[in-house]
Amino acid sequence: MSERMASTSLYERAEHATRVIRARINVEPRIAVVLGSGLGGFADDFDEAVSIPYEDIPGFMRSTAAGHAGRLVAGKVENVPVLAMQGRVHYYEGYSLEEVTFPVRTFGLLGIKTLILTNAAGGINVQLTQGALMVISDHLNLMGDNPLRGPNDDRFGPRFPDMSAVYSPDLQELVIEESRAIEVEVRRGIYGALSGPSYETPAEILLLRNLGADAVGMSTVPEAIVARHMGLDVLGISCITNPAAGVLPKPLVHDEVMEVARRVRAEFAGLLEGTIERL
Repeated sequence: MSERMASTSLYERAEHATRVIRARINVEPRIAVVLGSGLGGFADDFDEAVSIPYEDIPGFMRSTAAGHAGRLVAGKVENVPVLAMQGRVHYYEGYSLEEVTFPVRTFGLLGIKTLILTNAAGGINVQLTQGALMVISDHLNLMGDNPLRGPNDDRFGPRFPDMSAVYSPDLQELVIEESRAIEVEVRRGIYGALSGPSYETPAEILLLRNLGADAVGMSTVPEAIVARHMGLDVLGISCITNPAAGVLPKPLVHDEVMEVARRVRAEFAGLLEGTIERL
């Protein structure tokens, strides 16, 4: 981070990024989508698409994770203006949670009202098999940090934001309705977030199961917290790409995560498109 950026407030930096984005895009989106590992291809099909590399946006960090292209794409889905992140940055990459959630801050100042967060996750609930889609009903923040830690800027939101309904019940129901319409099975579940980058141990998965988690991953929760801090409606969708450690007697491999995400791309894209059209 440059000396100048370090001397300005987070709010001012987000405003600057907002101006840069607004000057480059040709739509006024009210919906933003964060596309997780292997799911970024959804934005390749946008109509009237404009793509901006993260390095061209002040404050957006470079993604180093496999399966994250590192581009912001603005365009239309079923004639609805949408902004999409093709990949995100993660806490485990060495970034602070302020840096991880900076794009969400920018989206809020851009006028985004609905944030759709997607991820590739490990299945803890044995009913969530490889390739299953799960709409997030709640989360467990077990990352050991919170993106709201530190001085609060009231221009973003209150010091102690309510988290009793992080993921909009109305949006959850909308996804369930769309899944029935297109005959794609979707379950509700609780997402457990850990810092990574190592996959969890079988003992940790047993602990998470006892705590009520249905799926586990290394993202999403910080972005959801910041979005709610700013008053955005949040929808979370997990693609279950692998059984979590100890569920099946085999090691976890990231290449398998990517392959399963690619395999369910059509179902995932259909669900997202229909949901966005309903919004």
